[in-house]
Formats: sequence, C-alpha cells, structure tokens
Amino acid sequence: MSTRIVVAPDSFKESMTAVQASRAMAAGVRDSLPMCLVDQVPVSDGGEGFAEAVSAAWGALWRAVATVDALGRPRTAGFGLDGDRAVIDLASSVGLEHIVPDERDVMHSSTIGLGHVIAASVDAGARSLLIGLGGSASNDMGLGMLVALGARCLDEQGHKVEPVPAEFSRIRRIEVEPARRRLEGVRITVAGDVTNPLTGPHGAAAVFGPQKGLTEPAITWVDGEMTRLAGVLGLSHWASCPGTGAAGGTAFALAAVLGAELAIGIDHLARVVGLRERLESADLLLTGEGSLDAQSLDGKAVSGVLRLACECSVPSMVFAGRVKMGAKAQQRLADLRAQEIIQISDPSEPLGTSLQRGPYHLRRAVADVVRRFSTGCPLKTRSG
Repeated sequence: MSTRIVVAPDSFKESMTAVQASRAMAAGVRDSLPMCLVDQVPVSDGGEGFAEAVSAAWGALWRAVATVDALGRPRTAGFGLDGDRAVIDLASSVGLEHIVPDERDVMHSSTIGLGHVIAASVDAGARSLLIGLGGSASNDMGLGMLVALGARCLDEQGHKVEPVPAEFSRIRRIEVEPARRRLEGVRITVAGDVTNPLTGPHGAAAVFGPQKGLTEPAITWVDGEMTRLAGVLGLSHWASCPGTGAAGGTAFALAAVLGAELAIGIDHLARVVGLRERLESADLLLTGEGSLDAQSLDGKAVSGVLRLACECSVPSMVFAGRVKMGAKAQQRLADLRAQEIIQISDPSEPLGTSLQRGPYHLRRAVADVVRRFSTGCPLKTRSG
C-alpha cells in the first residue's frame, strides 16, 4: 500500500521552469514520505515552459535551433521532436522574458524567430505541430513568423516591408502562399493562454500592449492598422474571433492564414499528458506558480489543474512565490477543494535572492506541508 501524489506546477517566473518546479516538489514529497509514489506532470498554459513540459510528457528529443529574439538578435531556442510530431513555444524564441525592460520596443519587435523554429521542426520531419503561445514581446499579428516561412509584406511599389508595427502603414499587399506551401501537409494546433480577439477594446494591442511598452495613442493606431491588415489579407472576419489576439496576434496568423486549430493551453496540455487519468489514481495534488492572484483562476494553468482535481475528488494544495488574493479569490480556490495555499518565499529576503533560491524554498515548503498533511490528516491510500 502506498500513497500516490501528483505534482503538477506551472513555471515560477524568473525562478524555475515548470519542469524544475516539479522536480523540486517531488524532492520535497520524498523528504517527508520516502515511499510515496510521485507522479511529475509539469504544466503550462501555452507560455513559458510549455514546450519543455510537453516534451517531458512525450519523452521527446530536444532539438536546439539557432534563431533570433523579438528584436532580431541571435539566440538559441528549440523544439521537442517525437516521431513526426513536434512541440514549440513562442516564449523560448521571441518571448518578453529575453528582453530587459529598458530595451523593450514593441513597435520594432517581431515573431520572425518563431518562424525559424517552426521551419526547423518541419525540416526535421515534423508533420504535426503543437505550438504554445504566451509571454510574447511583439504585437506584429504573426507577420514576422509568416515572413520567416516565406511570406512577403510589400508596399505600393512592390518593395519588401519589415513585418513590425512601426512599418504597418506601408504594407499594401501580403503574399502568404509561399508560407502556406512551406507548411503544406502539416497539421498545427495552437495552445494559447488568452481568449482575446485580434482587435477591438479587448484585442491584442489594447489589453496586452501596455505590458510590452505600448501606450496611447500608439495602442489605438496599432489596433487600427491590424484591422486594416486583416482586411488586406481578406480575413477581416477572423479579427473578432476569440483567441486570435494571443501572443500579439500570432494566433491570428496561425489560425486564419495557416489553418491551425486554436485550443486553450492548459485544457489541451491536460489531454496531451493524460492528466485526468493520472489524477484519478492519486491521493493528493500539489500545484503552484510564481505569483498567485485572481488572474490565476481565469483559465490559467493552476486553475485548470485544480478544476480537474476537483472533478476527480482529489484534494489539492497550492504553492506560490507570492500570494495576492482577496477573499473572493480564496473562496474560489476553496470551492476547487484547495485545502491550503502556501507562500514559499521569505518576506524578509530580497526578491533577487528569493528567486534564486526558489527551488530550495519550494522543496522545503512541500516537505513541511506533506509532513503535516500526512500526520494530521491521514491520506487515503491505494494499492501501489
């Protein structure tokens, strides 16, 4: 007879990837319950760590790719390859995390780097792509990605135009057929972390532009140009579709131009890794993320994992670097059978030090909680 615990954390931003967090959690469980069966299921809602989490679940081979960041500077990203299927996340190539705050320039940022990674995966034999979107530094509606795959943005004279917001007004024609031919026969599924449309008051520029450095009146101007360019492509009807605003409109290009299927990140990942089935045989779920707040409950990874655990009648505990939740949010967590919310950081410790020591803090917190839970409230055991 042995206890089975599922550890399914998201990333702890600037401290641990989802995979690193799951390892720290598993170590903490074993510190207190050495004979416990620990099932590690690192999760992500489509952003940072998505490809790494899925690769771990698939047992995929990681392929490094020389590409560029959102500002066109060289960097190394990669993808997980398992047979003829590949998993990619935008964040590893053109994510906001790779650009320090004072260098962020959304008007001159693009998704060209993501296009290079996609091309490399297809060249490696992939015919089914799972692409995670989230954490982007750009708002180029995916034009950079399309250009890297062979598309061309042209002005009135037929000259090439750089696929960045600062040059949007010069674009009069977009030739996408070369990109479509490049991916002919390739099935694409997009795991996004938002449900916003491409344009409008809830669109990519209006909602996510400010966190990338976009301000008024540029927000309104960029939104208007994206509306116009959707028309140039003959795809205006896609601009209001839920989810197309993910990653600065990259989801729009993938779905409307390349025929990708849009899926909410954590729900799709849960199916890919068989999370429900793994929870059905579990006694306890441990999950968490870097900062736990009300937004964490709105379609993000942690809320999706907690929802599945609740449906499987599995009690859960949530760990976070920082906890900023009001009474309503805490009640929503309680409704999802979250028995305890644990802040792992030491308030007296400098933020930089706390982030660096994240794995240590998480392991220690998990060990302490599992010890208390197992002795004070004995877990129901199952046959191992």
